[in-house]
Amino acid sequence: MMKEKLAILGASYLQRPLVEKAREMGVETHVFAWREGCVVEDIADHFYPVSILDQEEILRICEKIQVAGITSIGSDIAMPTVSYVAEKLGLKANSTHATRISTDKYEMRKALSAAGIKCPGFQQVEMGSGIREISFGFPMMVKPVDRSGSLAVTKVKNQQELGQAIEKAGKVSLSDRVIVEEFVEGREFSVEMISYEGKHHPITITDKITSGDPYYVELEQHQPAALDEVTAGRINDLVIKTLDALELKNGASHTEVLLTKEGELVVVEAAGRMGGDFIGSHMVPLSTGYDFLKAVIEVALDRFSGIEPSQFKMAHSGVFYVLPNPGVIKKIVDHSQRFEHVRLAVPILKVGDRVDEIVDGSGKRAGIVLYAHPSQRLFLNPGKVLVFETERLSKQEGD
Repeated sequence: MMKEKLAILGASYLQRPLVEKAREMGVETHVFAWREGCVVEDIADHFYPVSILDQEEILRICEKIQVAGITSIGSDIAMPTVSYVAEKLGLKANSTHATRISTDKYEMRKALSAAGIKCPGFQQVEMGSGIREISFGFPMMVKPVDRSGSLAVTKVKNQQELGQAIEKAGKVSLSDRVIVEEFVEGREFSVEMISYEGKHHPITITDKITSGDPYYVELEQHQPAALDEVTAGRINDLVIKTLDALELKNGASHTEVLLTKEGELVVVEAAGRMGGDFIGSHMVPLSTGYDFLKAVIEVALDRFSGIEPSQFKMAHSGVFYVLPNPGVIKKIVDHSQRFEHVRLAVPILKVGDRVDEIVDGSGKRAGIVLYAHPSQRLFLNPGKVLVFETERLSKQEGD
């Protein structure tokens, strides 16, 4: 019997668990990505050194080899190509329209507002057009409209900071557009769901802990979130309405929600893909027993059979991000074997890489420490689990 063929976009550490799971399921993997940063070529059945942005070339190859599905996890940039190829070949994925809305923060805010879903006030700035008067007051959040992972996200408190933040965000925007948002203070969660043909299945809610003002760099993620059933139900209901408003009907989703002191729920943003940094691929199965990766593949192959939350286990899992001292990495030491409940310690940077001062959320992934515990949330210092020894740069080298 011929194996089903699955196209996977991306070859970083984020995609490796997906490739491994597909192989475990007996699915033939066809991976598309540049070789730089690739960590899956050794396990992929077929590897194509093609940019994940090259929609026409990936479509041509997928049509030729007759793939049964196409997917990616943890990457917003890959999703437009996933949708484009799937739409052209009649495969199961979100539409190109839904993906365009969900990967563009400005379009997303418009769609949510039109559906009556509470989100921060917002205004778009196009680079080169000048800063118009903003319709809400300081403080504000400034973001590129089309990037993820907290890249170039800054909280600003005055006009001077606003101009600097817009310039920084504009430099990394793929479309030279920036969104300025009303600052909303609250406790932040992410919600992991799997959807198939418009039916949404809640899996778990994740507590998110950040460094706070001004860059909100992610420091920890924990599952399940410490919430009462009523609040958890409200959050899940809101996310289902959000996915419907964004027309996200197939595959994993990762939605960020704020709970204010007044008990109001505010949608920060939603992505039609699995949360990155092991949130979906590792934390979900460790805390719930649910095979999220398998579900993503089954949706892509159009053979998803549903979900049974009653079979979920109640355990705890989480990730901690390692933030080394600024400088050049001279040595990395893994002490994870000393910590009973640590399951994985993964250095993302390597010896010789430079660690800069934190300027936004993009600087958080020097290393990731994953834990699992049967009955309680863990608190540990990830810098003692995965040690990065750095040598500070001289002032001239740092310029």
